[in-house]
Amino acid sequence: MLPKGFSQAPSRDSYDVVIIGGAIMGSSLAWWLTESADFDGSVLVVERDPSYLWCSTAHTNSCIRQQFSTELNVRISQFTAEFIKNLRANMGGDERVPNLSVQDYGYLYLADTEAFADVLRANQKVQLAAGAETRLLTPDQIAAAYPFYDLDGIVLGSINTRDEGYWDGGTLFEWFRRKAQARGVEYVQGEVTAMTRTGGRIDSVTLASGDTIACGQVVNAAGPRAAGVAAMAGLHLPVEPRKRYTWIFTAETPLDRELPLTIDPSGVHVRQDGPTTYLAGSKGDPDPAADPGDFHMDHGLWENHVWPVLATRIPQFEAIRIVTEWTGHYAYNTLDQNAVLGPHPEVENFLFMNGFSGHGLQQSPAMGRGLAEWITHHEYRSLDLTPFSYARVAAGEAMVEGAVI
Repeated sequence: MLPKGFSQAPSRDSYDVVIIGGAIMGSSLAWWLTESADFDGSVLVVERDPSYLWCSTAHTNSCIRQQFSTELNVRISQFTAEFIKNLRANMGGDERVPNLSVQDYGYLYLADTEAFADVLRANQKVQLAAGAETRLLTPDQIAAAYPFYDLDGIVLGSINTRDEGYWDGGTLFEWFRRKAQARGVEYVQGEVTAMTRTGGRIDSVTLASGDTIACGQVVNAAGPRAAGVAAMAGLHLPVEPRKRYTWIFTAETPLDRELPLTIDPSGVHVRQDGPTTYLAGSKGDPDPAADPGDFHMDHGLWENHVWPVLATRIPQFEAIRIVTEWTGHYAYNTLDQNAVLGPHPEVENFLFMNGFSGHGLQQSPAMGRGLAEWITHHEYRSLDLTPFSYARVAAGEAMVEGAVI
């Protein structure tokens, strides 16, 4: 049985906008299109798995931060924080829609070399200029605020505790989708298997069911499967699935205060998850591209790398017990770990919404709004997202986001 709001086949053979992928990015765009008084077109969202059990949105750690190395990424997160804190009003005052909050324990980056400390100092200047409240901490200051760390080898820390930490991204996704559906956006269970392209336009998409759908605009919001969707249009997209591992655990001796999302120099990160639970995450070593259907857990990674790092950095985590664990995927942009957004320069009705490299949940409100503006007005009106355009991919000119976890 299909979930409420989904159909097995499109009701029409032509749509103004076809969105491939109905998780948080595709649903954000769908909702923002309905929010625009200047857009009156038809919208179809094609989602291969309406249960959403295996999408990146379902496997996210649901965090938000302003500690980025590029001003635009800082401002995107700031918009998300304000948007979700006023979510009910932003969605028309519907009393069913909750206002969300950010659990502001912050991110704490730990530097163990002067070179990395200089990166934190440079990033702080960018963040402060954009209105963030990032503070640099000496080891003594870190120890005074968080005495449970072993700071051997640490030379500097960076933290921001305003609109930075955990939030309920799942609820935002649910309301983007529910509101879009209520306003007439059609969601269909299916998978795009082919596209028809004539010169600089995509004429139609074909579903696995055999249905062929003519389209005015096609949006690639396929997450880790984005490169395959682009290839159907004859286009190259440097986005691949990268596995990311998460563990929820309890400690025999819990910490006496909330644990910031701590980014150890090893790359392992850990944060408060609930009143008595903690969340740890890590990439693999090595970190190759993965099959988008591969959710196999690497148990050796925990035993040989993650747990030893945790126990060394926070000695109270020597005695811990795993409660649950899972594997998800980053849609990893191998060029520069930044999003690819907007039209292809030659196939102008093929639009990218891809490559968020782990930042997608927190960037979804601004990216959906921006792409809806472009579809409606052929320009960005609220926040200029042009730097994320495909042009830099075509030119091989990276806009590197240095603060990737």
